[in-house]
Amino acid sequence: MCGIAGFLTAAGSDSAEATLSRMADAIRHRGPDDSGLWSDRAVGIGLAHRRLSIVDLSPAGHQPMVSPSGRYVVVFNGEIYNHLDLRAELDKVGTGVTAVGGWRGHSDTETLLAGFDTWGIIATIERAIGMFAIAVWDRESQTLTLVRDRIGEKPLYYGWQGQGERACFLFGSELKALHVHPDFCSEVNRDALCLFMRHNYIPAPYSIYRNIFKLPPGCSLTVSLREREPKLSAYWSLAQVAETGVASPFAGNAKQAVDELEILLKDAVRQQMMADVPLGAFLSGGIDSSTVVALMQAQSLRPVKTFTIGFNEEGYNEAVHAKAVAKHLGTDHTELYVSPEQAMTVIPKLPLLYDEPFSDSSQIPTFLVSELAKQHVTVSLSGDAGDELFCGYNRYVISNAWWNKMQPIPLALRQVVSKVLASVSPDRWNQLTRWLPTASRYANFGDKLHKGAAVLDSRTLEELYLGLISHWPCPTDIVLQGAEPPTTLTDHRPNLRGLDGVQQMMALDGLTYLPDDILAKVDRAAMGVSLESRVPFLDHRVVEFAWRIPQSMKLRDGIGKWILREVLYRHVPKQLIERPKMGFGVPIDVWLRGPLKDWAEALLDEGRLRREGFFNPGPIRAKWAEHLSGKRNWQYLLWDVLMFQAWLENLR
Repeated sequence: MCGIAGFLTAAGSDSAEATLSRMADAIRHRGPDDSGLWSDRAVGIGLAHRRLSIVDLSPAGHQPMVSPSGRYVVVFNGEIYNHLDLRAELDKVGTGVTAVGGWRGHSDTETLLAGFDTWGIIATIERAIGMFAIAVWDRESQTLTLVRDRIGEKPLYYGWQGQGERACFLFGSELKALHVHPDFCSEVNRDALCLFMRHNYIPAPYSIYRNIFKLPPGCSLTVSLREREPKLSAYWSLAQVAETGVASPFAGNAKQAVDELEILLKDAVRQQMMADVPLGAFLSGGIDSSTVVALMQAQSLRPVKTFTIGFNEEGYNEAVHAKAVAKHLGTDHTELYVSPEQAMTVIPKLPLLYDEPFSDSSQIPTFLVSELAKQHVTVSLSGDAGDELFCGYNRYVISNAWWNKMQPIPLALRQVVSKVLASVSPDRWNQLTRWLPTASRYANFGDKLHKGAAVLDSRTLEELYLGLISHWPCPTDIVLQGAEPPTTLTDHRPNLRGLDGVQQMMALDGLTYLPDDILAKVDRAAMGVSLESRVPFLDHRVVEFAWRIPQSMKLRDGIGKWILREVLYRHVPKQLIERPKMGFGVPIDVWLRGPLKDWAEALLDEGRLRREGFFNPGPIRAKWAEHLSGKRNWQYLLWDVLMFQAWLENLR
């Protein structure tokens, strides 16, 4: 895992090396082990790299690296898990590696460059299994190509800054690297701010800054000084994978499907356990992380190192479940119970850690468990993406059960029911659920019910889905001079032919929420402490097979992730796993009424909001008052505003 940055400009400068050095230093946390610069002033290209040594710790893995032919120069962030297989294939066909005396080391970067010489850039990427963000300078065509992995595990920002002959194309793993370039303009994109207030993250291709973008997953971009308009193309499409999988489903029976899934997952885990440094895994005790750890332990000769964060607050602690799973599997388990005071020390770090506004509050425990793991290992596997691939989120299960029943009910009656449900406080609903059987309970049921009540008047399933995933339902009511731009969930929504309503939700989550929230959260938290995170579920072979699995093997009898559970039950007893889905959060609602109250009040001060000019204070102050009174729990909407305010304060 590393960090990359660079620029392309026609305006030569004697300070190019110094600028590159500053860009690299800005992301030193992503690669504290080594740094490298490469530039060609005659053509205006500069590449910078920070290295976290994982595979081939020798100088042979130093970047930027030049291909055997001398044509390509690359900076690369990520891991290619099948690079040894690619080497064997390259050796068979014959490459320029032989002409330069053979392989210099065993880094995957060297393998990629030999592939670029032999097959071309995109043909090599299509053969690769891994996570990556890559910048390649082609000396022959004098073009710069950026490539991002299929699902979006590794981040990559880019954009033109400046005008005319002084225009400069910038790119980097994080916005920090772009920010230190002298041509960078930090004008806030108010339209992107609207998207942030709806989603709690800024979806690709947008960023918080005008004219700076995220490269979408599965895409490459080529730019040159001759043709300054970047050429964007997709080499892999999750939407197309979903459509193809549903159209050509797995034809075997349930047992055969479970067998095939276990074989694929086992191989993905095996490949991702390869490292020349200590390796472990995050373990929450839930289905996804327990499956990853079980398959790791099944292929390890020594106890796998596992890590869990615990909280004493009821409804937020999964550490006890993780400990039970770890004991059964025989892992070398480390847990840390965190006090509210310890957790809140993370909050001042968040604006710098995430670079742009980001308000998924599970960012706090994610950072804490990454910090814990880093004390023992350099690489940690996680169970992310199981929900999107195997139908795990509560909204899938509830939507599947409710939509067909709700649709025939007259809209006026639904609106009455919505008001009745919302008239009972979330805390009261939570108390009432204690009388239900354990299997029928949901964590934070009251908040979820209020969310559901708010979308009872949906006219279509698409409208229902957008309502369920929205924080502020009408962001333009609070963001001044902003308008929501088109996204994958609105004007640029893919067709998703053949997918039923729940499958469409899963696919859309995989296209948006997964890369822009979940994977961004894990990447910044882990890289903030120089820890590499890996996600076995995102091996594209697993993703493609998951979309071929019939929906009846994912959602069965009102229970999601049926097939993944069946894989897990081969390794872990059912009774250690079966419980309501909890999520990975912290009690922000309680903290905002208590120890964080003064901090929040300062950021939400009406005069301050008016002076800064980004928000309409009225709706924000009203929700803050309701939250403090205990009438409603507005933690998510308020956290959105607070994280922007904290980011803005840090920007200055």
